[in-house]
Amino acid sequence: MSSRFFHGGDSDSESSSSEEEELYSDQEEESEEESEEESEEEDESDEESSEDEGRGLGSSRFLKPSGLGQVESDDSDDEDRERVVKSAKDKRFEELESTIRSIENAQKINDWAVISTEFDKMNRQVVKVIQQGASPKIYIKMIADLEDLINETNDKQKSGGKKMNPINAKGFNAMKQKIRKNNKDYNAEIEKYRANKEEFMESDEEEPLEVEQKTRKSKVQRLDALEAAIDEEGFATVGRGGKALVYTPESILKHLRSIVESRGKKNTDRSEQIRIMERLLEVANTPYQRIRVLLTLISTRFDVTSSSVQAYMSQESWRAAEREFSSLLQTLEDESQYVVTEVADEWEDDEKQPNPAAGEIFKIPGSVVSLLERLDDELTRSLQQTDPHTAEYIERLGDEQLLYTDVVRTLIYTETVNKKLEKSETRQENINRIVIRRLEHIYFKPTLVVKILEEKTWAALPSNLNSELTPRGKFTEVASLVQTLCTHLFEHSEGIIRARAMLCEIYFLALQDNYYRARDLALMSHLTENISSFDVSTQILFNRTLVQIGLCAFRAGLCYEAQGVLQEICGSGRQKELLAQGVIMQRYSTVTPEQERLERQRQLPFHMHINLELLECVYLTCSMLLEIPLLAQTGSSPDVRKRVISKTFRRMLEYTERQVFQGPPENTRDHVMQAAKALAQGDWKRCQELISKIGIWDLLGSDKDKIKAMLAEQIQEEGLRTYLFTYAPYYDTLSLTTLSDMFELDPKKISAVVSKMISHEELAAALDQVKDAIVFRKGVELSRLQSQVITLSEKAMGILESNEKVLETRTAGMANAFQRDQGQRSGRGGRSGRANLQGLPRGQGQRRPGGQQFGGGALGGAIKA
Repeated sequence: MSSRFFHGGDSDSESSSSEEEELYSDQEEESEEESEEESEEEDESDEESSEDEGRGLGSSRFLKPSGLGQVESDDSDDEDRERVVKSAKDKRFEELESTIRSIENAQKINDWAVISTEFDKMNRQVVKVIQQGASPKIYIKMIADLEDLINETNDKQKSGGKKMNPINAKGFNAMKQKIRKNNKDYNAEIEKYRANKEEFMESDEEEPLEVEQKTRKSKVQRLDALEAAIDEEGFATVGRGGKALVYTPESILKHLRSIVESRGKKNTDRSEQIRIMERLLEVANTPYQRIRVLLTLISTRFDVTSSSVQAYMSQESWRAAEREFSSLLQTLEDESQYVVTEVADEWEDDEKQPNPAAGEIFKIPGSVVSLLERLDDELTRSLQQTDPHTAEYIERLGDEQLLYTDVVRTLIYTETVNKKLEKSETRQENINRIVIRRLEHIYFKPTLVVKILEEKTWAALPSNLNSELTPRGKFTEVASLVQTLCTHLFEHSEGIIRARAMLCEIYFLALQDNYYRARDLALMSHLTENISSFDVSTQILFNRTLVQIGLCAFRAGLCYEAQGVLQEICGSGRQKELLAQGVIMQRYSTVTPEQERLERQRQLPFHMHINLELLECVYLTCSMLLEIPLLAQTGSSPDVRKRVISKTFRRMLEYTERQVFQGPPENTRDHVMQAAKALAQGDWKRCQELISKIGIWDLLGSDKDKIKAMLAEQIQEEGLRTYLFTYAPYYDTLSLTTLSDMFELDPKKISAVVSKMISHEELAAALDQVKDAIVFRKGVELSRLQSQVITLSEKAMGILESNEKVLETRTAGMANAFQRDQGQRSGRGGRSGRANLQGLPRGQGQRRPGGQQFGGGALGGAIKA
């Protein structure tokens, strides 16, 4: 038992030691490959002596040599005596020869699957062999013969030869691609081999020694190379074999190719690749090298963000990418013979660099516009993820000046490139992409901010740069700059870019209080009909534009138009979602995590937000000025069909009236609701006081005093109308002087308001201009049948509205067409999230403040007026 135990242990130790020798021999030989060749004879003698000494050791010295054990020990001794110690170079060369023999055997039986597998194995082995010298001749012979065989087989297949089985065909197709890509690096050697095969193969034995002698460096040279590789912090990048990598101008393209090929692969250290390319950028000594390194470096920085846990680039990484992008543009501007374009072919030869002649244009594959767009997107993403109430947000927002400068500079470069190359749709599209990015940076800003942005941009650009579209110093007014950019996109673009340009111009006009022009442009664009076919971000821009038009109408004193435009956005209760200023998390929401992530990506940065509290205040104030007189009119005239202008305002008013105790107003909504109750009771002064105390009007800046005066006048007029609707049944005549004293209005103004009410059949009366009095006419009392008919018609309309709601919730978007058709019949138009821009009739009795009859929609009816 003991002898068998020791014997088994001996065999196990021999097998494990042989496995360890195979595993670690390559690593040990690579780390000591230079010192090994100098002391090879000493190592062999040491190993032989150690083997001789070890023969008598181990488990065998405790056993007696007898029987079968004696025979086995004799065999092992014979094997030990015949063992030959080989260098790492010889081992690798033998492995390469064995693989080549396997490929040759597979060629005989036409087994392309095996050839493909062994070819990959051969390429891995030849890398180790090449580290110690030139490419082996047998390898060059094999890849040249393989290429010839592939071409021959391919010709046979095309001429109708015997078809391969699927596995063989897959291997053959893979080999066609591999051999074409692999042989590009060995074109010179393959040509020499094909020129004279016998002469090329004769020197196969001698060349490794010659190459070894040529490539061997002295100790001083190796130390100099190591010192050159060590960076400022005392570290050096170590490659395979433990050697320090030295980056030279000649090796830049090879390093870049290896980095590009590793993009997208797992376990790729992109941070290390960035450090390598930064070193390559330092040693680059030609414009072509700098352009190639910068294009790859900027793209790799963006890859780091997409693969990391953090959802956006840090400020340091973004600014580094921006500096490199500016350096790229500077290099392209200085070296006009090099052009970066998407339609260029890649330069395949890594050994030599292109040298264009004077006046020749050399195209480099890449896209400057795509890099700019990614730079813009990363800044927007970082602003989305940063807390807007911190100093960090203000600091990140300051980077927008750098980005805007890059946008203008890229536009100038693209215009210059289009002059050199033939114009095409692709190059015109590039200009359109840059122009829309520039427009989206300025359309929502005040004119003073845009002026500062433009001045700093042109001051930062070199004086020799100028744009054809927007020349330096030409646009002193921001409005002319925006109009020029939009006009260019109207003429040269289509689809989403054209629609976004239209919306940006409308938004800018509304922001500058040019309501009628913004309204007319919105109606002529016909975006309301087809906005649902655009992407979500364009629909968000459409909603923002509608809101800005509504605010512009309110600032102009057009409360009816403002309420009509804001109705669909503010009446939905989803202002945050529709304007991309927040995500409303519902209790029983069925939104998936992916949808929630996309929703958050669409959110706008904080500096682009429209104040939602101001928006709600404007909407409720306009609704109050329209709803309170309407309630008084329908309450005193049962024959008038009850209409609702703002259901949201009605619900809030009903909720306020149901409250048992009402304290002083605390927020904007409380101020408006209590002002509405005061106006309904005829206390217009209390209504004015409550509305003027709302603090959100301070956001309007210098316009707040003008808007408060406008609201005070509107409240006086609507208070007069409410009083007349409420108390008309109780008067036979009413003096205009009395009304003037009650509402502190000029008698002429009161006469004009009453005349409008009479002409629009809102008031059954006549104006006695001699006595300055209003003579009321008593209406005919309705019969019981007429009252029941009116009640029945109201119930029918209520049932119709409830059916439409149920149909819309069940069929979602499919009910839009039906809803539009029903809206034309019932006097209601529009879809959720979009205002009524088409001027659809809203029913009889609709009017503007002051009693003017108004038969149209929110914006379309204003044209009729």
